[in-house]
Amino acid sequence: MSTTDRLAQLSEAGVSIWLDDLSRERLNTGNLAGLVRDKHVVGVTTNPTIFANALAKGEAYDAQVKELADRGADLDGTVRELTTTDVRNAADLFRDVYNATGGVDGRVSIEVDPRLAKDTAKTVAEAKDLWKTVDRPNVLIKIPATEEGLPAITAVLAEGISVNVTLIFSVERYENVIKAFFAGLEQAKANGHDLKGIHSVASFFVSRVDSEVDKRLNAIGTDEAKALLGEAAIANARLAYAAFEKLLDTDRWKALAADGAHAQRPLWASTGVKDPAYSDTRYVDQLVVKDTVNTMPEKTLDAAADHAEITGDQVTGKGPEAQAVFDKLSGVGIDITDVFLTLENEGVEKFEKSWQELLESVTGQLSKAKG
Repeated sequence: MSTTDRLAQLSEAGVSIWLDDLSRERLNTGNLAGLVRDKHVVGVTTNPTIFANALAKGEAYDAQVKELADRGADLDGTVRELTTTDVRNAADLFRDVYNATGGVDGRVSIEVDPRLAKDTAKTVAEAKDLWKTVDRPNVLIKIPATEEGLPAITAVLAEGISVNVTLIFSVERYENVIKAFFAGLEQAKANGHDLKGIHSVASFFVSRVDSEVDKRLNAIGTDEAKALLGEAAIANARLAYAAFEKLLDTDRWKALAADGAHAQRPLWASTGVKDPAYSDTRYVDQLVVKDTVNTMPEKTLDAAADHAEITGDQVTGKGPEAQAVFDKLSGVGIDITDVFLTLENEGVEKFEKSWQELLESVTGQLSKAKG
């Protein structure tokens, strides 16, 4: 089977392939355009870590940094200009995909400042400002699914702004995200917005769940515990999809859909395998199901193109089987609630750390540009 065949099969199964990376270099060299052309990539996600890595290497940003330095731009303003320029240019690159898919794909995501994750009002203000600054219909503004993020999601959608909800780990929190999405659309309609123009995805993190649960299972160390290694993340995602299907079957959603609303698709994030003992495509080929997005780092995309086993829907109807995994995890002593709280806190902290690294990198570049 050829590269194109595997990724084509994934797309035909209803999975939108998005790249979990963006850089000025990818844009300038034509690498991103090549992935769109050759590997069925129909969207891009970014996060603070991706931007920190992009700006820390190479010279692709030097000219713009020099121009901003000459204009007297401050640090936060420079970071905003650099990151939104990449996102705007990527959005332009994906405009044909966006048009061809009726706005479903061709999407580029950019995250609010992660330091605002616990501040609802500032998150809303930042999201509105990012939307205005990028000024492209195919951008998605990323808002974390923290407790404080939930009302921000509703408020931003109510303004007619498309949202990528990020850092979702538990099914319980995911259900609250869907309800926040419903409320946002209802308010958007009341505010006079056309629901057909609003899109959203819910980014459900996968590999990090296995990393945290496996660490705890190994610490327990019994045969019963070790038999559950590598089971948690895929079971968690399958339960999330069952919740998605259940909430789409409600009268509340059907009323929104009748007004032209698009479903908030589950997006499988963190799909790069962290444990080398596992297949490097497990979070791709074991989570194939229609109406989803799989956002992959390029290493995972290449692995999927080379040897993923795409054998149809691997999710629908597997809710009871997935729940049985969690019952067993609880039975051996895994505190699932604590696992998800730990992962959310770590996720916010990691992005805050990456944002700080991004600020430090740009500080050095500005200093160099000023000579």
